Amino acid sequence: MKFLRSLSFMRALRLIFGAFAIVQAIITMDIILGLLGLVVGGMAIFNVGCCGSDGCSTDLPNNKKNEVTDVEYEEVVSK
Repeated sequence: MKFLRSLSFMRALRLIFGAFAIVQAIITMDIILGLLGLVVGGMAIFNVGCCGSDGCSTDLPNNKKNEVTDVEYEEVVSK
């Protein structure tokens, strides 16, 4: 199964918390906790996070150069 081969630590942790929340929601008959468990479990199954797939990366792409450009300012005088 491709799902188990690509299972990282955070993904497994989300899956465990989601399953725990769903079981607790069934035991206590709490709908909100069940929805929360479905969301967290779905995040683990579909490998998405809050920012999407690799959406929160802070790395700059290699094709962009860090060039400094001069900025011209215009002085505004009020009367």
